[in-house]
Amino acid sequence: MKHTPLQRRAMRRERNLEMVDMNLVSLIDIFTILIFFLLSNSTAVETLPNSKAVKLPESIAENVPKETVVVVVNNEDILVQGHKVASVAEAMADDGDVIGPLKAELDIQASHQPVRAENTPQNQPITIMGDRNIPYRLLRKVMVTCARANFSEVSFAVQTKSDT
Repeated sequence: MKHTPLQRRAMRRERNLEMVDMNLVSLIDIFTILIFFLLSNSTAVETLPNSKAVKLPESIAENVPKETVVVVVNNEDILVQGHKVASVAEAMADDGDVIGPLKAELDIQASHQPVRAENTPQNQPITIMGDRNIPYRLLRKVMVTCARANFSEVSFAVQTKSDT
């Protein structure tokens, strides 16, 4: 029986067509490993809020920041967790060592943290992001205010010095 060229081409195509078996088990394993890798590495990175108004001092410190309450002090404002609580002019004009609005906001922040009263730490951690050009007197007032609000474990945010 003689086949036409079209029939021969169709028979060759059927003969050359093979069923491709795809092994999904190994593909699922790879994606599972990838997901665990991404999840485990994403939790190790702690970042501080990026404020363009604050030029941090440089340091060679290698410690990574902890997730704490963040106080940002720039040339104009004092912010706690991104909310303005006082202006620098008001804080510098006050003769006392404690900045009233800052202490009130830190007391509120301290009340939000523990679930139970017995789990309240004596010294709570806080991170101060202070502009490199703020006066020491202002920085001292901020630190005293933090200590009076039971945030005496103070860390300063710095910019890592590059090796150029």
